[in-house]
Formats: sequence, structure tokens, C-alpha cells
Amino acid sequence: MSDLIEKRLSGLLAAGATAVVVVAGLAAPAYAGGGAASPGSAGLGDRLYPLLGNGGYDVQDYNLKIRYPQKDPKQQITGDVTITAVATQNLSRFDLDFGGDGVGKVSVNGKPARFSRDGDELIVTPAHHLAKGKRFWVTVSGFTATPIPANADSPAGFVTTPDGTIMAGQPDQSHQLFPSNDHPRDMATYTISMTRPSGWAAVANGVHVGDRTSGTTVTSVYRETKPMASELIQLAVGAFTVHERPAVGGVPIRDVVPTRLAADLLPKAEVEREQLAWMVNKVGKYPFERYGSLVIDADLGFALETQTLSLYDTGLFSYPKFVLDPIMNHELAHMWFGDSVAPYEWSNVWQSEGHATWYELTYALEHGQFEDYTGYTDLESYFKNVYSKGDQYRKDYGPVAHPLRSDSIWDVFNPNVYDGGALVLYALRTKIGVKKFESLERAWVSTYRGKSASTDDFIALASKVSGQNLRGFLGAWLYGTTTPPMPGHPDWTVTPPTAASAKASAKASALARTLR
Repeated sequence: MSDLIEKRLSGLLAAGATAVVVVAGLAAPAYAGGGAASPGSAGLGDRLYPLLGNGGYDVQDYNLKIRYPQKDPKQQITGDVTITAVATQNLSRFDLDFGGDGVGKVSVNGKPARFSRDGDELIVTPAHHLAKGKRFWVTVSGFTATPIPANADSPAGFVTTPDGTIMAGQPDQSHQLFPSNDHPRDMATYTISMTRPSGWAAVANGVHVGDRTSGTTVTSVYRETKPMASELIQLAVGAFTVHERPAVGGVPIRDVVPTRLAADLLPKAEVEREQLAWMVNKVGKYPFERYGSLVIDADLGFALETQTLSLYDTGLFSYPKFVLDPIMNHELAHMWFGDSVAPYEWSNVWQSEGHATWYELTYALEHGQFEDYTGYTDLESYFKNVYSKGDQYRKDYGPVAHPLRSDSIWDVFNPNVYDGGALVLYALRTKIGVKKFESLERAWVSTYRGKSASTDDFIALASKVSGQNLRGFLGAWLYGTTTPPMPGHPDWTVTPPTAASAKASAKASALARTLR
């Protein structure tokens, strides 16, 4: 955080004021052209989630304030959000994604705006048209939302647990809590304020700016200065303990667990310090201000890479070390692959999950856990087995970079983006050599740090770093309906797909891996 922002927030908190952040250093993009004002699109046109996100503007910053009236994890919350954005067209009206309970009022640039709701679309009509290339502010005041129980069969965004509430927004659920442009293509910075009864903890992404006590309530403010996709937001409020660990390479570590379970859970998370050093050695500088783990007492059915604070449930933390450690490294790897470099569209999710799976497996191999964890002795034998399933995966789920459908979350987060994505990386490393592959990995996370990137971006960078035209090679691996020959392994064979679909086993496979 810049000193200017930190001092401004600290001053406002000390004065007892409600912090409204004017974002410094965010230059408005230059958008040329004019034309008549028209509505922004109700969706960014994502192939898998057509109505997710919205057109006509680019969010720069969120100032989100949430109020928790009682010590009741099931309670309805109220909130306000001010969104700083730049119009990318002349706008007559625009949409926000919001699936919560209700909205109090909306203003644009300080003036009341008309609004209506259509499903998860909050349609805002400002008093005056918004000019292309100009920054504007929209404030949604008095919105309400109610958390729902964790459910591994149907993961949801705003989740209640016995100890408090948390967020699990991937891929399309963060707008169940707050109005947003809920697509990873539109990353932004965040200020998050949480007001709750004294005695409850409140933790969010980024850096803790400060607390303000007013009577029997406490407001905590966090600032995420690095661009973040809305699906990665985290607000953990409740009977939690926040445990600070020694920094690793200058990166502070904090863990958040239910207070009643702290003695059991906290020792198991200690491995993240060693893992952070291991990942930095593999791919370069950690991209955020801090790291840590959030463990909740619920059945999520997955772990999730909420930015700077990976989310796990107690079921995962009951696994033996040779299972838990690789899973934790998978989520840590997402800080580079999926968080700092976000998918441009959800068809690109293999970039996140394939890379995280690669470093999950490599970590297990280098730490003597691989055979116990996978049942195979080395990467070659593991990927030979994955390769044999390649055509079945492509038949049931679609090509690695082109999932067939999004009827269920498990259609998108399917085995072919996890193991299939990691198999693509194995093939690529075999094709271009270990040194160039390692250079590519570092180049990917540095070139696109803080940005959304596409599969085409990955193919272009891989070609540049390797000095080879890899468009045909990677195109076949990522978009082909059949599995290409594995370089260096002419003896590897693919089992013909069966007529019976394996889709029924997709959820079981995903839950067994418990990774997102």
C-alpha cells in the first residue's frame, strides 16, 4: 500500500469517520472515439458463463463495507460498496452482478441513480450518460445478503460455518455477497471494512490497515493493493484466532482458524513457510503482500486459493501429512497461477489448475511423498497413466482448454483441466527441454503479473521463450479432441474411450482431489 493511502485510511479511522478511499495512482485508460450512449452488455460473453461480468466499463477499485450486527453466523448482513471504474464506451446504463437479498439505493458520481433487478443483474441507469474514457463512481448502499450452509454437492459463495462466515466465490458466486463485475477478466484493487461485535475476529485479503472501536463494535480495514479477481475475495468474520508466523523472505504469514480448534489445526499449517520458499525458488518472487491459510469447520468439498489466504476445511486437515502437504502446495502455487495471473475467460482454467497440479506433484516428488500420495513411483509413470485416459477425458469433458459445458461446477473443474492440464505441461517440458520450460514458467508469471491472460497468450509466450513455433503443438494438446503423441514416449498408448460416459464420476473425482 502506498504511504498516501495508508495515512489517509489511518487518519479517517482515527477520526471515527467512514473511510471512502479515493484511489491514488490509478491512471484512467485512454479510450478514443465517441458515438451515441448505449447500454453496457449484461455479461462479458464468457463462453461458459455468458452473463458473468458486464460490459461497458473497467473496474479500478472496490471500497466494500460489510456489517455483521450480531454474533450469529447465520445472520443477514448489510453493506455498502463504492466501485471506481472507467467507461469503455459512452454509457446510458450498465449492469452489476448481484444475487443477494436486496438493495437500498444506488448513486453514480454522487447523484441518485435508477436501478432495477433481473435475476443476478443489477441494472443501473445514471442521471447523466457516462463518457467513454472517463472515470466514474457507483455506490450501492444498504444491500443485504444471507449466508448459506457449506455444501460439497453445490459449492456456494457466501458460506456460514459454526464459527462464522467466509467466502468461497469461485467461479461465479462472489456476487451473492456484494455487487461487482464478477469475472476474472476485470481485476481491481480492494479496500474491505468489516464491522462486527467485539470479541469476533475479522480477516480479509491483503494488509490489515487498522481497527476502530465504537461502543460494542469493532471495524477492521484491510487493503489489497494488488489486482484481484472478484472470485478470489475473502472475508472471514467470527470466532476465529489469527496466528502470525515469522516472515519468509520478507513475506508475513498469518493463519486463521476457529478458536476452539486452534491447538489442533495451527501446527499442521506450519509447512506453508517452507513451501513458500520452495515455490519462490521454482518460479520467482511471491506476487502479494502476505500469505497464510484459513481453515473452517465445514464440508466444502474443496480447497480454494482466495488471494493471500488459502481456504481449507477441517476434513482436509484431517488427512495425513503426505496428502495435506501437496494439497497445500497446490493452493500456494495458485497465488502465481490463477490469482496473480488470472484466466481471461473460464475456458482458460487449465492454466490455473494444470499449473497448480504440476507444482503439487513436483512438491510431493521432491519431498518423498509422491508414491504414498499418488501410488506411482515417479512423474513418468504417473503421467503415462494420465495419458492413457486422455481420449476418455476429452470425450467426457472436452479438450483441456475447451470444457464442454458449465451445467455443474464439476463440468468446468474437471479432471482434464487438472491432470490433463498438468499432462500438457509434461509434454511441453519434454518438447522444449527442462531449462526452457523453467524459463517459460518464470516468464509467464512475471509478464502477466496482475493481469488476466488467455491460452493464446500462453502459446505465444511459450513459442517466444522456446524459440520454436508451438502453435500447432500446443494447439493440438489444448484444443484437440484426441490426445496427441507424447514426445519422447512413442510407446505410450491411449485407451479408446468407452461408449458409457464417465461424467457421473466427475464429481467423485473432483471431490477426491479436493482441489480448486
